[in-house]
This record gives sequence, structure tokens and C-alpha cells, in this order.
Amino acid sequence: MAIRACVGWNAIGPISTRRVKRRMAHNGNRANDVFRSIRALVQKAEPRVALLDIGTVVEEVLVLARGERQQHDVAVRTEVAANLPPVLGDRVQLQQVLLNLVMNAIQAMADVHDRKRELIIRCKAQDGVLIAVEDSGTGLDAGVGERIFDSMFTTKSDGMGLGLSISRSIITAHGGRIWASPGASFGAIFQVALPSERSITVQADQDAPAG
Repeated sequence: MAIRACVGWNAIGPISTRRVKRRMAHNGNRANDVFRSIRALVQKAEPRVALLDIGTVVEEVLVLARGERQQHDVAVRTEVAANLPPVLGDRVQLQQVLLNLVMNAIQAMADVHDRKRELIIRCKAQDGVLIAVEDSGTGLDAGVGERIFDSMFTTKSDGMGLGLSISRSIITAHGGRIWASPGASFGAIFQVALPSERSITVQADQDAPAG
């Protein structure tokens, strides 16, 4: 209701105000889609599968995280390879995974004051699509390893340990995998490997019984 009222008020406001408010309404709808997806995942609802351009999904996630990025003075660099193969998946669920990784990266850099706070997202074709989310934060604690994706495991004092566990469940359901490793100098790198639409089709053909 608030979003509709906001758009209605824009109709009589200045052009610049109308653009800002329409963008706010659009971003609010995206956020609502993410929240609805979380509920659907918990309720084990069927995903809405479609062919996706991962570069576009990354752009949408960065829009959702814009306020947090600006608040923590985090610079963003994206390196998206041209002509990435399309991915077959649920857009909102994959947004949820990437948003969780981006927000975790931003929070990991909150206490960094002696170097640039930089978030780097790389996407390239590699047996499908490989997405890497890298930060210049405090890095991973020794011995954490794969436990960081376990349900109820968290390194945050106020965390519930659900974000990465849910992310792994989503990526596994998409036929992919997710893992973490220390950064080259600082921070951490979280990587997500997703099969392309073509590789899924080829695998399905190979698995089909001979007729």
C-alpha cells in the first residue's frame, strides 16, 4: 500500500522526484521477492525456474546492497566475462545467495581501517558459470573450512548460522556447489559454480534411457 501511494504521489511531483521514488518502489519490490523466496524455501515450494543471465543477477544484487555498501564505504569492482552461458535456475533464490555473500563480505570489512575496503565479484565460464565474491576483510578463521556452511554454525556474535547453510542448500538444488577459501593477501573468497543450461540439457540426454 505504501509503495502504491508513493508512486501515486510521484505523478504530481517533480520529474527527478518521480524517478527516485519509482526506483525506491522497484527496489522495494525486489527485496520483497527475496523475502518471499526465503519463505518459499522454508515451505519447500517449487522454484520458479528460468534461463538467467548471471551478469544481470549480479547487477540486481548490487542494487539491493547499495545502501549497505555506501554506509560502510565499500568500493565495488565487477569482472563479468562476455558471452557467459545462461544458467537454468530460480532468479530470486540465486539473488538470495549472492546477496548473502555480498552482505557477509561487507560486514567482514567493517573493522578494516588500514586498507581499502573493496568487494570484487568475478563471473566467468568454467564448466558452466563460476562466480567469485572476494573481500579485503578480516578473512576466515583457521580450521573453519567447510563447517562455515553447516546449519547453526556462525562466526558472528549476533548470527544464527542460517545464511550460508541456506545458500548451500539452494546451490546444491541448482546442481552446483559453493565453497570458501582465504584471499591472496587479505579477506576471503566465496565461490559458486553453477551448471549452464546447455550442460544440464546434455546431462539429461545422457541420463535418458535408450529408446
